[in-house]
Amino acid sequence: MARYSKGSQKSVKEAMHKRRKGTLKSGSGKQVKSKKQAIAIGLSEARRKGEKVPSKTST
Repeated sequence: MARYSKGSQKSVKEAMHKRRKGTLKSGSGKQVKSKKQAIAIGLSEARRKGEKVPSKTST
């Protein structure tokens, strides 16, 4: 099982909160409505900050 740092958990939590408020935007500038997309954005932000986040899986 992958381990996520507290910092990455915080980033995802903030992204989910912004999604619920309706202020989370995707890279193209559109409003995010999907939970999965909000989680992906939170993990991406955590990676940019240098937090411990498992690498992306390719399917």
